[in-house]
Amino acid sequence: MHSGTIVPLVTPLNDAGNVSEAGVAQLIESVRGEVTALMPTLSTGEGWMLTEPQWEQMISATCAHSTGLPVLAGIQLPTTTAVVARAQRATTHRVDAVVVTTPFGKDVTQDQIYTHFAVLRSTVSVPLFIYNEATISGNHIEPHTLIKICRLPGIVGIKESSGVPELTRRLVADLPEVPVFEGWENLLLQTRGVAGFIGPLANLEPALCNTMLADPTAARQAEINEACGRYGIFTENWYSPVKAELVRRGVIDSDRVAVGEAMMS
Repeated sequence: MHSGTIVPLVTPLNDAGNVSEAGVAQLIESVRGEVTALMPTLSTGEGWMLTEPQWEQMISATCAHSTGLPVLAGIQLPTTTAVVARAQRATTHRVDAVVVTTPFGKDVTQDQIYTHFAVLRSTVSVPLFIYNEATISGNHIEPHTLIKICRLPGIVGIKESSGVPELTRRLVADLPEVPVFEGWENLLLQTRGVAGFIGPLANLEPALCNTMLADPTAARQAEINEACGRYGIFTENWYSPVKAELVRRGVIDSDRVAVGEAMMS
């Protein structure tokens, strides 16, 4: 079972807008000793804005330089059909799992959400990691639906980014067979008992994240919160200042961000 700190990698881009494989390799090397898995092309990796070639390049580069770390490939696309197609493409890179949101849209029903994940489980050969969020998808998975989804075979984790600690604690209690990961740095103290953490701070301070998981205290939570404030993690486009800090450290060469072609296509 997955546990510990999983890093949702930023996507290093060069001046031409392509993924910098050297940047990916250096980023992975900078966190390798502290993380248990790599999660490229999720929201911290600007997954919903990447073009198809950028997504493919990032998955390929991550797998090429993972060196034993599991690769959990993020997919953030609006429809079940599009997610299935990309998930099947991810399997050609031999990823260990795909990480998937709900279909996009405020009017998506809970039945449609369940069917979305059921279709994925019946058509995609690798395990599924659920990303429970509302910022990109525009909707929420209700607790009873999320628990029902987790009864499907091949569900290997939840990135719980609802921002509701009570829900996270309920999932931990009700789903002992599925590891639940907190997705918000500032809620780690309130969600003690989770299997681990998945958030942008892991690109910069994975050891601090591990320390908080091992011994969650108010003082450590304050340290986490201070670091998030310093690195701009609670800002709207949090991935941009994270990239800027990685450039300052010499880990990646450019703080260029994606320009949203995927959302326009």
